[in-house]
Amino acid sequence: METFLYFFLGLILLVKGADLFVDGSASLAWRLGISRLVIGLTVVSLGTSAPELVVNLIAAFKGSSDIAVGNIIGSNNANLLLILGVSAILFPIHISKSTVWKEIPYSLFAVLAIFVITNDKLLNPSFSSEIGRVDGLFLLFAFGLFGYYIITMSKESDESDSHIKPITIALALGYIALGLVGLTLGGKWLVDSAVVMARTLGLSEAVIGLTVVAIGTSLPELATSVSAAYKKHSDIVIGNVIGSNIFNILWVLGLTATIRPLDWNPAINFDIGVCAGATALLFVFNFTGKKYCMEKWEGVLFLFFYCAYLAFLVLQ
Repeated sequence: METFLYFFLGLILLVKGADLFVDGSASLAWRLGISRLVIGLTVVSLGTSAPELVVNLIAAFKGSSDIAVGNIIGSNNANLLLILGVSAILFPIHISKSTVWKEIPYSLFAVLAIFVITNDKLLNPSFSSEIGRVDGLFLLFAFGLFGYYIITMSKESDESDSHIKPITIALALGYIALGLVGLTLGGKWLVDSAVVMARTLGLSEAVIGLTVVAIGTSLPELATSVSAAYKKHSDIVIGNVIGSNIFNILWVLGLTATIRPLDWNPAINFDIGVCAGATALLFVFNFTGKKYCMEKWEGVLFLFFYCAYLAFLVLQ
């Protein structure tokens, strides 16, 4: 009972910490005149990916690589199938042409890069099955390229963002500080309790990471995207999800592996396939029905796929 209590308290701290971090960071970005799409791809994505980063670093140092890797891949699948699905059901998501032809393909590249990195042993048996420091540095380099693209795009965009509530710089910095405290403490409680739960229930740490932990750390993305969809800010929704997926793989996993190499569980290849398939399907949806738009029926389909995916993991 105490384990479950710490798990849910950790989730609450993670979500609230991310919420404060996003509010503070987004307000600062707004004062700099950054557009909604850029805020979604950078500030909001970084803030909503903060739980994954904290959980991954703690799990890696505790030797729970399956939770660390499962958390990233599971969170990306939740972002695509669950969050985009729910958001599209609430309101059709209009996707910009640049997102369709640039950000979504780059997100797919990140997923395929992880598959190649983690399965290089198939090409050469002498290679180790892990995400090593060299792999981590490569992912960080790829993230740097994405960052350069975002900076270039932000200079070309003059779109203002009126939906963000302006706050003072001092208050914004206070939000960021409190958010980081909540993220750190909540992440520790979440990882510790998840490991105990896996052992008690007889489930693998990979399954716990892909389901419970992944959904828990994706709650900030879910809250942000549903709120944005309700307010009909499609650019924030798609920017948050795609940006977060890129951040998760290239930044979070790259930084974690650079600090501490991660062991690889081949069973997670299936989940990478789901992530790649969902990303590719999102690209295709832009050319079915209304062009450059994810419609409600497509959201229902994504949500159905996610429920089937979770059922498969549990039954397996």
